[in-house]
Amino acid sequence: MVRFDIITIFPEVFPGVLGIGVIGQALAQGLIELNCHNPRTFTRDKHRSVDDTPYGGGPGMIMKPEPLFECMESLGDPRPFRVLLSPQGTLFNQKIAGEIATRFSRVAFICGRYEGVDERVRTNLVDIDLSVGDFVLSGGELAAMMIIETIARLISGVVGNHESVTTDSLEDDLLKYPQYTRPAEYRGLRVPDILLSGHHAQIEKWRRERALEGTRTRRPDLFSCKEQGENGM
Repeated sequence: MVRFDIITIFPEVFPGVLGIGVIGQALAQGLIELNCHNPRTFTRDKHRSVDDTPYGGGPGMIMKPEPLFECMESLGDPRPFRVLLSPQGTLFNQKIAGEIATRFSRVAFICGRYEGVDERVRTNLVDIDLSVGDFVLSGGELAAMMIIETIARLISGVVGNHESVTTDSLEDDLLKYPQYTRPAEYRGLRVPDILLSGHHAQIEKWRRERALEGTRTRRPDLFSCKEQGENGM
């Protein structure tokens, strides 16, 4: 069982999409656990303020360090792997998801808001800051859901057929090969004959070739990394 702790000023948005489908089933079965913690609980002023103006001036508000530090510290033992969601973070990918899923039984997420968090949070409180893309969201909640679902799918028992996880897009630094289902022909559009042949070795070869071709065309950045890795560079 893996426990996910989310530090957010909007705990009511959870579980959100995590409450449906295979992740929702995993929650119901106790394969994963989801707990929200509101940093406002750790404020001491009458307005329960978690933000303040930035030193040096500038637009917007910054999340204060005290509520975030104290909220994280209240989680107790075992110490969770601590993640800050931030546009400035390392770009999250399937490899990072796999590392977290295999190494940690507890993961905590700090969902930033406003113009971000006090830098002392990033440099002293968390183990890694992660971004889900080169764009800006209003807060880290949606990013946390995306990352949690990606990690949860890799936990044993969450996805019924584990082979479907190991053959997902990006698991081998490649996009997934094209897939088809019945009918074999629809409006004159036919499924490739090779997939109807029953020759499993040839089908696997075709799938590998299509995966390489699709990655080269649609994600040349991934294809370049794949080539370098296979060439030992």
